Amino acid sequence: MRKKAAAAAAGGGDVLREHWLVRDMFSFENVGFTRDVGNVKFLVCADCEAGPIGWHCLDDKDSFYVALERVAHE
Repeated sequence: MRKKAAAAAAGGGDVLREHWLVRDMFSFENVGFTRDVGNVKFLVCADCEAGPIGWHCLDDKDSFYVALERVAHE
């Protein structure tokens, strides 16, 4: 069992499998970023501070992942 799946099974988090890949951070209108957690920043709603709604790996400056289950979309 992978670490993420084990953490979710133990009640330590959610496993989110479907994400949008966004290449330009300026595509976001109301998204904030957390402080670094290792080499990851988590994306949060800048209006209500709900989140995380996605993540960004600091190793790849042009990849932002938004979890489909965490945002409303049409």
